[in-house]
Amino acid sequence: MANTKKTVRSIILLAAAGIVIFLVYKKIAGGKSTEGAANGAPGAKGSAAKQMLIDAWIVKTAKLDQSIEASGTLQSNEEVEVKPEINGRIIHLYFKEGTSVKKGDLLVKIYDEDLRAQLQKLKLQQQLAKTTLERQENLLKINGISQQDVDVTRNQVSAYGADMDFTQTQLQKTELRAPFSGKLGLRNVSEGAIVSSATVITTLQQIDPLKMDFAVAEKYRNAIKNGDQVNFYVAGDTKEYKGSIYAIDPKIDLTTRTVRLRAIVPNNNGVLFPGSFAKVKILLKDLPDAIMIPSQAVIPGTRDKKVIIADHGAAKFVVVETGLRTESSVQITNGLQAGDTVITTGILQLKPGMPLMYNKIQ
Repeated sequence: MANTKKTVRSIILLAAAGIVIFLVYKKIAGGKSTEGAANGAPGAKGSAAKQMLIDAWIVKTAKLDQSIEASGTLQSNEEVEVKPEINGRIIHLYFKEGTSVKKGDLLVKIYDEDLRAQLQKLKLQQQLAKTTLERQENLLKINGISQQDVDVTRNQVSAYGADMDFTQTQLQKTELRAPFSGKLGLRNVSEGAIVSSATVITTLQQIDPLKMDFAVAEKYRNAIKNGDQVNFYVAGDTKEYKGSIYAIDPKIDLTTRTVRLRAIVPNNNGVLFPGSFAKVKILLKDLPDAIMIPSQAVIPGTRDKKVIIADHGAAKFVVVETGLRTESSVQITNGLQAGDTVITTGILQLKPGMPLMYNKIQ
């Protein structure tokens, strides 16, 4: 009886062991089958899923107008504040506000009767001294007077002459005349006003031609010379105006690292006004074979700039050097050549060697 129980127990254990081995085998076989399926034909689809659908740009040469843009300010060619040189009362204003005058025109007259009276007195005193001098010279011939007395009188004649010249100069200062031809501004005084050398009566500006001041980066210093043409626009006007550079500051501004330039601008019709803001464009030279690519294709870095090109259907990163920029493109001065295919979309997701699929090629 005991042997029969042992036999039954052995059969049950063997059966349980067989079931366990069968389940383990089935699991292992199923895992290999799944792995095989993953590495089989469906695996090709998984590899294809890693390809990026991108847009590309075929590099070609194009003509590039090299230019510089800057901000400028229009200024009067000549400008002065009309101020008197002496203190006094204005007795007459000979100009109208906002009108044009010529060089030498009388603008303001200051009271001068006291100076004229003084000048007349000096003339009489000098005449008397000259008469006295003639008499003394006759007396000196007969030794009726000393040479010293004659010299004193002669000195008085000269002193009166000097005083008359000084008074005449003061009289000239009572008349304010235009130092150059131009246009007058608004007047700040009226007839009868007491003025001093600090009083601004009006302003005088020469507005044809005008000056235009602007600044460019120091790297363009050697590319610009006197006589270069500049084009510019002013606020509120769509017309393009022209001028030419005639002065370049020899010193670089230490704060902005720019160089100041000054251009002369014709203003025959008087439509331009001093103080206006100007958007300036300087044409340097034309580049007939410039390589231009879309700006978004350039990947900026801390040390260099890169672009991604197609190399036998795979992504390849290339270090480039950039030059001039336009609104949508950038010039490549080194690193690319005509015929290269530059990637313009999906550049942040691409890695070196990744296969490429094209959506659009330009």
